[in-house]
Amino acid sequence: MSMFKWEVVDPAPGEAVAPHQRLPWGKTVGLGAQHVVAMFGATFVFPLVMGLDPNLAIMFSGLCTILFLLIVSNKVPSYLGTSASFVASVAAIRALDSGNDSSYVTGAIMVGGLVLALIGLIVHFAGAGFIHAILPPAVTGAVVMLIGFNLAPVVAGIYWPQDQWVALLTATFMVFAAVVLPGFWSRIAVFLALIFGYLLSWIFDGIFGPITSVLGGATEATEHDRLWAWDGVSQAAWVGFPSGKLGDGVSVVHGPSFSLTAILLVLPGVIALVAENTGHVKAVAEMTKSDLDPYMGRAIGADGVATAFASAFGGSPTTTYAENIGVMGATRVYSTAAYYVAALVAILLGLCPKFGAIVNATPGGVLGGITVVLYGMIGLVGAKIWVENHVDFGDPVNMVGLAAGLIAGIGGVSLTFGSDFQLGGIALGTLLVIIYFHMVNGRRGSDTGHVTQALSHEE
Repeated sequence: MSMFKWEVVDPAPGEAVAPHQRLPWGKTVGLGAQHVVAMFGATFVFPLVMGLDPNLAIMFSGLCTILFLLIVSNKVPSYLGTSASFVASVAAIRALDSGNDSSYVTGAIMVGGLVLALIGLIVHFAGAGFIHAILPPAVTGAVVMLIGFNLAPVVAGIYWPQDQWVALLTATFMVFAAVVLPGFWSRIAVFLALIFGYLLSWIFDGIFGPITSVLGGATEATEHDRLWAWDGVSQAAWVGFPSGKLGDGVSVVHGPSFSLTAILLVLPGVIALVAENTGHVKAVAEMTKSDLDPYMGRAIGADGVATAFASAFGGSPTTTYAENIGVMGATRVYSTAAYYVAALVAILLGLCPKFGAIVNATPGGVLGGITVVLYGMIGLVGAKIWVENHVDFGDPVNMVGLAAGLIAGIGGVSLTFGSDFQLGGIALGTLLVIIYFHMVNGRRGSDTGHVTQALSHEE
């Protein structure tokens, strides 16, 4: 059967629709639009906090989803939105004294994508066993955790101070929406929080007037409206390719530049993407009651190719989205046709500069409220990996072997080599986690055991 020919079905409510099937086009279009809403919030929030263009990210999410589906031969229904795995690395790159503009950011992410594609190729031919040997759940969970928690200073130092009360109320709403709202509404909590924060900022501007704070990228506090960037919305065209300049003066659409320091900073994010893609493929396999192990390598590699493709033009890194997997779980419609529709809708949104201007005008306080929750959730995914895989912290290999890397990664510890090269934060933390864990794995010495027991008694 042709890849673009689906078996048309119209089952009773509650019955599953397989990846090779589709509902009538009217219902398929509706489901595709639902997938766009589900991925929407995180897909444009993460480019914003990385200093990249959200309009371009939305457009490439559609292009990359199509690319992904083609590589996996429509066997793994998934949507590729903007990845959070490189957010902390990008923050570290932008803090460098040189080689820190957006072209070096996308160049480093491009290399990360190519490394991920290579890993996918190896998995495809060799199987996933070697990944589990090098990156067991204890290690993967630690890396994901340090990536997320390393972002805490970004919230505290950049977004939250721009408008602390809007940030607090937005965070409160997002927590409520994600947990208390029913079904689908809870899955789009980021999107709802964005709308809530936007409206709140508009109301506060009308009631309380301007605020005085340090805008992102500025060094001194100024008086400004919360919606200070809204003037750009009226000037933006309705139809056109993403264009203009980013905050650092680099063109929205740009080619990559390469720096070894920047590349080393993003490579830990590849570990998170391997774990994320593996988990998502297993989840889809469970939902569809199918064996997707033969497509595991393809899925990992496809995400890498898509990330490299998007970064080559200044776009954001991609990953398969749990939000859309959640939509499939709720609807029991696994048709890849709905994902092609979602991809086309995203491409059309990306070709609307006015939409991009609205996104770019998101007040800093709103981003502070959203990211204080999102970044914490990224870190806690690492803990989730530990819990789901029953990682035993009574074992000194896990307790002591991971400890130093976690603190180095979260706290920003660094090592300086010579006068112009520094290894620190996420990169150093990841190396210490991997090296120390494998150094002591299988060599449980009595001294290390006594250290762990002592810590346990103190608790």
